[in-house]
Amino acid sequence: MFKVGTTNETARVLWIEETLKKIPAGLTILDAGAGESQFKKFCSHLKYIAQDFGEYHGAGEVGLQTGTWDNTKLDIISDIMSIPLPDHSIDAIMCTEVLEHIPDPLRAIKEFARLIKSGGYLLITAPFASLTHFAPYHFASGLSRFFYEKFLPENGFEIKDLQLNGNFFEFVAQENRRVKSIALKYAGKKLNILHKIIIHLNLLLLEGLSKKDKGSSELLCFGIHVFARKK
Repeated sequence: MFKVGTTNETARVLWIEETLKKIPAGLTILDAGAGESQFKKFCSHLKYIAQDFGEYHGAGEVGLQTGTWDNTKLDIISDIMSIPLPDHSIDAIMCTEVLEHIPDPLRAIKEFARLIKSGGYLLITAPFASLTHFAPYHFASGLSRFFYEKFLPENGFEIKDLQLNGNFFEFVAQENRRVKSIALKYAGKKLNILHKIIIHLNLLLLEGLSKKDKGSSELLCFGIHVFARKK
């Protein structure tokens, strides 16, 4: 079976796990926009604090929703752009798949800069492009690498690692795989065998092209992963 278009989350989680290992044991990490604290399990060597605004509950009538959402594991409930902690009180901040849900992501970066100690760490992942999800708390489809390359240095961070997850062909394949469910929900159309063959053939094409890819991620990718240090 073709794997093209299926590696978005797997690659992101692996990068997060491996990058968290680069943060020295015993330091304090703030999971900003932690949600259900999915990555707390990778922070056993750190002092973990979970922050979130706590207003998403999984239900909604627009776009992709989770159905349920558990806000009971949060240590701090606050606006991510105004976290009630002292200046330079945190060794590291992790913010995964959150910036697209913030009305002003630059203000969040400035808040991270306020909180992180000199020499501290910042780990961010966010989509380059995404479908509407967690609405109404979905304010941008994603961010490009140029957002980080401009605003992180301007706010005192040095980028140590910046990874583009996936490429044009992988992204198109991911959305190609959604056609069956979206056709049924939004067009009232159940795909027949011919439609499924067309999708299958398209995935075959995209997998071959992805294997030959030479930089199409500059046009489109799943998302961007960034690891930076505060100067």
